[in-house]
Amino acid sequence: MRNRPLVFAFLIAIFAVATTPTRAQQNDTSASTSTRIDSPKELDILKEDCTDASKLFGCAQELFSGQPIHIAVGSIAPQNGFGAGLAYVDGHKTTVNWRNTWNADAIASINGSWRAGFYMKFVPTKEKGITFSKGTENRKIKANLSEMPERPVINLYAQAISLNKLTYFGLGSGSTETGRSSYGMREVIVGSSVVKPFFAPLNAAVYGEINGRFVDIRPSIGQPSPSIGQLYTEATAPGLTTQPGTAQLGEGVRIRPIWANDYFHGDYSLTYQQYITPSDSFTFQRVTTDLNTQFALYHKTTRIIFPRDTNGPDECSVDQDSGNPECDVDHFAQRPDCIGNHNQDPDCKALSRDLQGTVGFRFFLASSVVPSGNVVPFYFQPNLGGSDINGNPSLASYQDYRFRAPDVMLLRQSFEHSIGSWPVGFTFMADEGKVGFNRSDLGSSPWLHSFSTGLTLRAGGFPQVFLLFSWGGKEGTHTIANVNTSLLGGSARPSLF
Repeated sequence: MRNRPLVFAFLIAIFAVATTPTRAQQNDTSASTSTRIDSPKELDILKEDCTDASKLFGCAQELFSGQPIHIAVGSIAPQNGFGAGLAYVDGHKTTVNWRNTWNADAIASINGSWRAGFYMKFVPTKEKGITFSKGTENRKIKANLSEMPERPVINLYAQAISLNKLTYFGLGSGSTETGRSSYGMREVIVGSSVVKPFFAPLNAAVYGEINGRFVDIRPSIGQPSPSIGQLYTEATAPGLTTQPGTAQLGEGVRIRPIWANDYFHGDYSLTYQQYITPSDSFTFQRVTTDLNTQFALYHKTTRIIFPRDTNGPDECSVDQDSGNPECDVDHFAQRPDCIGNHNQDPDCKALSRDLQGTVGFRFFLASSVVPSGNVVPFYFQPNLGGSDINGNPSLASYQDYRFRAPDVMLLRQSFEHSIGSWPVGFTFMADEGKVGFNRSDLGSSPWLHSFSTGLTLRAGGFPQVFLLFSWGGKEGTHTIANVNTSLLGGSARPSLF
């Protein structure tokens, strides 16, 4: 497990402030809101909240999610530790036609790995003209729980990351533990993306992206495993000796329906990406299908928070529709029509003490389309085992990055339930997965299995924390502690592959 003491310390710190008595929190929320309206100075907020023991949660929330400056934390990547640094969030600037915001952050871990990024958002604010239409007299209008304002979001971003310890076991399901090697990597991503809602009843949107990816692979010296160049060649690790700049395009469609009176939440996406290099030898395409369904066990209390397109990764504040009385702190996570377009609430979500529980099912398939004579460089191939380079767990009983191939498939069944009314939850996951060199291999390759149980923490706007113990594979057990790289409710960072 990576940097266990630091992760535990962060988890304990959040848990301590999250379990402050409810009444004190409620008083703090009203007081802090008033202060934030009256005084724009973050030092005044810290001085008020951090000198009063009854406002401990408000102090911690301001330190880790306040604006414009807060402490940035997160697990940089598996094997590279828990990073800490600073983040700056610029307040929303609204004109007649646009609202824009930007944030920047930089963190580093004790093994010398680091990440720094700049992220900017543009949201059109021009209102449509008022129209009139005839209707039936005394007709009752029922709010649509999945209705969402038609507001596109334009993203601009630049991110650099340097990782001193990554592992490579070879390609395919036939790789072995004895093939473990280490390498270092730096990747710079400069790009733009657009999200455009188009069908409110299904919370549907189309999106596109264009990225420049610049990767540099280097030896990893002083590790328990041999450096990658000692065990592998260009033939067994495509992209080992040369890493050309890559233009990466992507288009996709996403729907996030909310049905059955808030009990059913879906998050479904289909993405087509193109990776283009000057020499063409590393040019390929990838089709990704991600179908994630969650069933809430308790009506109106379970918080299922999707990343908000209008927020940067260091921002968890909520845009609320001032014309809708249901857009309050207890419902915004379940009401997409409360997000993104009218009055900006500078505070992050207050701590929920409702009893919560979900049952989830996920199907994930990444399939590469490779022209004859071309290959997918190993550093752009998805992987299963432990956690991937983006910090997403899969087949967690295996080592990080354990199985790597151009094509991967994952099935997951999950259960999560809060422990009493605390923000801490108990989780159980069962994963089955396959990897292959092409789509036909996914039908013949054996299933890999893994089971995980542990604790999750979703407190206010803090990053999500999970601690998992995993077993059930053929290579022992694995313990993972991870702190999400984005604040809870913030948008995701660009994928590293």
